Amino acid sequence: MATLKELRDERLRKLNELQKLGVNPYPSAVKRTHLANELKSDFASLEGQTVYVAGRVWRIRKFGSIAFLVVKDSSGEIQLFLQQSGVESLKAEQSQIGFGELRLLDSGDFIEAAGALIKTQTGEISVDVKRLRLIGKSLRPLPTPQEGLTNKEERLRRRYLDTNLNPEVYQRFIRRSRFWQSTRQFLLDRGFIEINVPVLEHTTGGADAKPFITHMDALDQDFYLRISHELPLKRLLGGGYEKVFDIGPRFRNENYSDEHLPEHVAMEWYWAYANWRDGMELTRELICQVAEDTWGKLEFKLGDRTINLSGDWGTVSFIDTLKKLYGIDPLNTSQDAVTKVLREHRLEVGKPSNLPRSIDKLWKSARAGIDGPVFLVDIPAYLQPLAKTQPGEPRLSEQFNVILGGTEACKAYSEQNHPIVQLQSFLSQQKMREAGDQEAQMLDIDFIEMLEYGMPPACGFGYSERLFWLLEGVTAREGVPFPQLRHETDSLTRLIYTDVKF
Repeated sequence: MATLKELRDERLRKLNELQKLGVNPYPSAVKRTHLANELKSDFASLEGQTVYVAGRVWRIRKFGSIAFLVVKDSSGEIQLFLQQSGVESLKAEQSQIGFGELRLLDSGDFIEAAGALIKTQTGEISVDVKRLRLIGKSLRPLPTPQEGLTNKEERLRRRYLDTNLNPEVYQRFIRRSRFWQSTRQFLLDRGFIEINVPVLEHTTGGADAKPFITHMDALDQDFYLRISHELPLKRLLGGGYEKVFDIGPRFRNENYSDEHLPEHVAMEWYWAYANWRDGMELTRELICQVAEDTWGKLEFKLGDRTINLSGDWGTVSFIDTLKKLYGIDPLNTSQDAVTKVLREHRLEVGKPSNLPRSIDKLWKSARAGIDGPVFLVDIPAYLQPLAKTQPGEPRLSEQFNVILGGTEACKAYSEQNHPIVQLQSFLSQQKMREAGDQEAQMLDIDFIEMLEYGMPPACGFGYSERLFWLLEGVTAREGVPFPQLRHETDSLTRLIYTDVKF
């Protein structure tokens, strides 16, 4: 069996032979009138007409004076039928090859073909090729669908092969695009304005997360990659905008998990003159609409759970849940008491250890038993330093989270717009940072300054593509096209590019 290098060498030989014939194997101009699926679906009206197709050669079969090629494009596959007597001869200046040059084609090459749309004797819809052009020579063979890719990491590293070989993976990222398109359209239809905010920030905030740090040479200053869209979007509320949102990447310098990637896409909206109760109904409508647009359904199988998004979602109390499961009242407990419960249930005790982090750790274990969809309410104020507190019970925030399949899908809250109260919350977070908690929020004095000029009451909401991964039924790395992996250069690349330093 030939090695990958030997197969590549043979393709290089064919490339050289084509170039000696005067054929440009990589022309820029391509003509295409129809996609493969259009030729099949519109066959009745197109039969006998000359059509142009373009795509990747998937299979080649040659039998003496006839040949069959299967070409694949983004819509599907179409068969090409070639007869030696019917295919025009070599026209090198046009990158056109004749029947005699078929020997120089390989699976994986890109071609353009023109001819009449017909049905073969076996009833296969095909293009009866008259003109054939090479528009991209492939130097490495694609694995066959039977061979596949040898392991999961190879699939993630060479996602461009994975999407070629696995139709379900290919369709997944079309659904991912539809997910965000639906999110955007839902908000635009309700009067929200999309305004992109910076990725590089002097002070980053809006979430509990360790940031990435970079350096801007032009200013000779360090910047953080944003961990949230929140504070810049709320500055826009202070600037007079009443409904704003942004969709884009955010960065959290944390470990990988099935539910988390250090880089991921997220959306946040902010709605002036609304509060957390107003946000609940809009959230339910948004998630249901996006689910319908993306998957065409409202019922999902999440592991061994069946989740139905239709109907009333109901609520569940953060406080009551922890009291019932662990005998802990988050509003009246101590760090030592929570640490003891964590150890009793064999849950990791974080370092540095403080009450907000420990209660959050306990809650993440508790929520795993909640199917949902439900709105989580009665969340302690010390877990959300950017939210307003409930009238009559300042220990609780005006916040809800959506729980789906035992995990947090998104959250929203009434935004704190009292500058002095917000400053005190920031100062409490700063003490946690100084004690070693790298995920505690930073003191953003510029944001306090904005609040002193005035920001209207508002509700803010956000979800990341974690919601997509959840409803799609995949892990985080499977849910993005190109997840970050430790950099490697494969052995063949090192072998063939001897003049490159790796």
